Amino acid sequence: MRKNLGVKPYFMPLPVLLVATYNEDGTANAMNAAYGTLGDFTKVSIYIGKGKRTIINAMREKAFTVSFADEAHMVDADYVGMTSGNKVQNKLAKTSFEAAKSEFVNAPIITNLPMTIECELIEYDEVSENLIGEIKNISIDEKYLLEDGSIDTAKMNLIFYNACENTYNLLGEKLAKAYDIGKKHLD
Repeated sequence: MRKNLGVKPYFMPLPVLLVATYNEDGTANAMNAAYGTLGDFTKVSIYIGKGKRTIINAMREKAFTVSFADEAHMVDADYVGMTSGNKVQNKLAKTSFEAAKSEFVNAPIITNLPMTIECELIEYDEVSENLIGEIKNISIDEKYLLEDGSIDTAKMNLIFYNACENTYNLLGEKLAKAYDIGKKHLD
């Protein structure tokens, strides 16, 4: 038997994304955003409420970055999600986050997070509150690269947001090779 829950934001896993921009005074700003995804192979799409400092900054600078939060920085990631950049000018100062300018877009990279997607603003739709950016580069801390240049995501200890329980959880273990395990059903 199934129970109907109605309309809820229960889509899992939701990566904990830190969207970073520059404030007018040049300080780095970041916010925690759970509702984001790839728009296609070259775009990201993130739902962020209008009026947020991140949106104001991204519209002005035409750029933003998206970093994946890890277990080691979970407290800081939660803090930047709870604290408005419209009320606290330099909220990264209270965290362990370190920012450096991207080589590809006018936005900061949070260097102590494992991986960052560097984006040029395509558009922000105030009706859908959808921020869309074109990926200009992806940077990664070299300690997460294997000898062959592939990424060891297990080492990253990435976290995701569980909207059903309002918790952060670690991304799980690898189970099987995608687009391979289902071959047993091919004729």
